Amino acid sequence: MRRRLFATVLAAALGFALSGEARELKFGHVGAPGSLFDLSANAFAELANERLAEAGFDDWTITVFGASQLGNDKELLQKLKLGTVDFSLPSTVMSSVADEFGLFEMPYLVKDRAHMARIEKEIFWDRIAPAARAKGYEILAVWENGFRHITNNLRPINLPEDLKGIKLRTPRGKWRVRMFELYGANPTPMAFSEVFVALQTGVIDGQENPLAQIWSAKFHEVQKYLSLTGHVYTPAYVTVGAKSWAKVPEEVRAIITRAAKDNQAFVYETAARLETDLLGKLKAGGMQVNEADKAAFIAASTPIYETFAKEVEGGAEMIAKAQALAE
Repeated sequence: MRRRLFATVLAAALGFALSGEARELKFGHVGAPGSLFDLSANAFAELANERLAEAGFDDWTITVFGASQLGNDKELLQKLKLGTVDFSLPSTVMSSVADEFGLFEMPYLVKDRAHMARIEKEIFWDRIAPAARAKGYEILAVWENGFRHITNNLRPINLPEDLKGIKLRTPRGKWRVRMFELYGANPTPMAFSEVFVALQTGVIDGQENPLAQIWSAKFHEVQKYLSLTGHVYTPAYVTVGAKSWAKVPEEVRAIITRAAKDNQAFVYETAARLETDLLGKLKAGGMQVNEADKAAFIAASTPIYETFAKEVEGGAEMIAKAQALAE
């Protein structure tokens, strides 16, 4: 009797989950409290939940779980496919999912947010988003991780050669690893949640991230030097698993997708404000800040552009088009 009852309850639960009935939608990301990821995801959830309620779908809600509570970037991508997480906000890791995302790993490619908006419109949705779809993911919107800078405990980084021998944490993306190998560093891919302790214990010498991530993760407490390299601008992508997303009612999907796209304005405005506010806080927190010689870094970056153009189908065309959109 108990076994039959359990089987009945389990079947009902599975039927509920697979039928696309109302439920809590989980949004997992790796950003610490107060980070751009945290602020962006929470603003999106508030906007989407409000619109869902107004449209009569208040039994559907989005709940945000930050600070790697639901897993690191790689684990979150796996959980999207399994359907145990509904949304995540990957950035660099997507270049390991599909080579086309490596476009945003090319150093100094994206000049500013207006340039990024043109790349999104003219290249991303037609050329890069379909590459994610082919791997089982849907991209709902493009947000931001930001312009990345280098911190370390050995010396200021003014020129690429200053990176020689520095053990530098990078995200899990082959193009970032190749770039820092080209500059002479010893790149060490590592989950974001592990970086603070690795810096604190000297397992690595430094890392590279946008100011919002550096501040919110408290890297200034365990790093001496901040070098403003701005070597890469990394978007972040509101991502879902294609199979599980298809089970959500069409009207609910439309409302959520529109909210994700509309939230981009908040993301960009917040990112620009944080860039100004947090630099002062990091200086006040004791970090020694220097402006790197970007021209020297740009000159040293030519080989990685050549490699991307050679190894990625359509890579040369994407680079040329993105560069033309800067004008």
